[in-house]
Amino acid sequence: MKRTFLGVLTLALVLTLFWQRSPTLAQAPAQPLNPAVAKGHGGAIATVDSRATQVGIDVLKAGGNAIDAAVATAAALGVVEPFSAGIGGGGFMVIYLKNADRVITIDGREQAPATATVDMFKDPDSSTGDLLPFMPNRISNGAAVGVPGTPSEWAEALSRYGTLTLAQALQPAIALAENGFAVDATFASQTAQNQARFTAFDSTQALYLPQGQPLGVGEVFKNPDLGKTYRLLAEQGVNAFYRGEIGRAIVQTVQQPPTVSNPPFRVISGGMTLADLDQYAVRVRPAVKTSYRGYQIYGMGLPSSGGITTGEGLKILEGFDRGQDLGQIDRSQVWHQVIEAERLAFADRNAYLGDPEYVDVPLMGLRSENFTSQRRQQISDRAPADEKTFRAAAGNPLPYHIDPSPSLTALPVAAAVKTEEGLSTTHLVTSDRFGNVVSYTLTIESTGGSGMVVPGYGFILNNELTDFDPASPHPNAPEPGKRPRSSMAPTIAFAPDGRVMAFGSPGGSTIITTVLGIAVNLMDLGLPIDEAIAAPRISQRNGGVTQVDSGLETGALGQALTALGHVLEPSPEIGAATGLMIQPDGAILAAAEPVRRGGGSALTVRP
Repeated sequence: MKRTFLGVLTLALVLTLFWQRSPTLAQAPAQPLNPAVAKGHGGAIATVDSRATQVGIDVLKAGGNAIDAAVATAAALGVVEPFSAGIGGGGFMVIYLKNADRVITIDGREQAPATATVDMFKDPDSSTGDLLPFMPNRISNGAAVGVPGTPSEWAEALSRYGTLTLAQALQPAIALAENGFAVDATFASQTAQNQARFTAFDSTQALYLPQGQPLGVGEVFKNPDLGKTYRLLAEQGVNAFYRGEIGRAIVQTVQQPPTVSNPPFRVISGGMTLADLDQYAVRVRPAVKTSYRGYQIYGMGLPSSGGITTGEGLKILEGFDRGQDLGQIDRSQVWHQVIEAERLAFADRNAYLGDPEYVDVPLMGLRSENFTSQRRQQISDRAPADEKTFRAAAGNPLPYHIDPSPSLTALPVAAAVKTEEGLSTTHLVTSDRFGNVVSYTLTIESTGGSGMVVPGYGFILNNELTDFDPASPHPNAPEPGKRPRSSMAPTIAFAPDGRVMAFGSPGGSTIITTVLGIAVNLMDLGLPIDEAIAAPRISQRNGGVTQVDSGLETGALGQALTALGHVLEPSPEIGAATGLMIQPDGAILAAAEPVRRGGGSALTVRP
């Protein structure tokens, strides 16, 4: 996979010359330069932002592969989409290596420090042990910050499968940070959305609220501190982050949050140390493979629940006959069954799934045909009688858990605590002329993460530890060194006719239902990837009412589902997906959202 020294030198020179040219980037228009759908050959990129997509395409055109492009694109998203992702967070990457014909996954999930306990979010002022209010207190403090995994994930992906060094892959993002870019509507609205809590931190105010207000659409935003940080990573490698200057600044920020003299809400400190950073390591894990109607689907395993829960939902659905004629499919029945499969799969997710290094998860039982068949039998032709308040109980996979070294012999006692999972995050897909594909979801958790910019370094720290369930016993309870359960579901799928597909989405726990819905659109309803992404969304997470894209509830499908007993609740945004599809002859269709989150951007190397 590695290129010759001369080839790498030429590629690095091309990228450096291109991205260090006169800073015309500052005059870039606020609206996307690229369409949301692109057709062509030679490789493709799809993201939520045109500038990041362009970075990836430039890497591919300069000779880089899909892994190089994924890292360079992600670094650029850390500049232009700083409230969704960046080096202060983590993520999950699924990679298809064409020549080796194998799929691998890289776990860059954030990790709890050694001081993490189930009481970490208790209100210090409460005499009854109440938790801090979720917003803004619990999501905006040092205790919410997990050890970031993104820099290590980038370095690991490039070292194993790329052709560029980390220093080379960071050059386009350095130029974006230092030269600046025009603020678009998404950047402006997300800053305004977070203005109240950003005002609690000196460093965040200084960067994102100059003169006390967010920048307007079209104004130029520069982040020289982030450019400096990327340069440190380029020159010193990830040791600067996990064992050096940047790490010391992270620990200082966590232990002594940079609050204003009178913050508008209580901000607690965290206990992360340099030892926690030093001990962090990414995990290269086997992909979760699910067979569905002849398709082979690969996704993330634990500590992400994405691939497992999506897979369970699909296996439940597989037992329903769709027939041969797409024109004869009753779409209201299809989506009724999807809603109910999601409800059951989420009940099992919440009861059993957690970090596999801490939790004895009965995966063999959960993924067995007999268990999913049993779950399918609980779906009738209509919604449950009390749809608005109904919650499915978790199933019992233990009778189907054929494990040569079992230790779980009784159902777990899971003390359920309702938590809110961040709706931010971002997803990108890349492919190259060799046929390699990357599906990558990365995050800082909530939109705006913890709200804390590391002073002098220009990036926001995550608030990922709020993904833990602050209860015990529970498979997702906080523990030292543990990784909180995630819903991220980067996916690569192979069709019976030889097509290769990659897709994923942000959206907190709605990621799972978005990815499952895209799979149903592709594999049951025969839609192309762009239409599968653009189609209306439906999300049931065992929470009573079913969320839908605004407007669906009054349309024909919504009315039909209501007639089946479902209670639909309109939501302003469910996911912001990207995807691509490669035909057996190499033709590529890449797609991003046409409307959601302001619309995305897709490009191919040779249109």
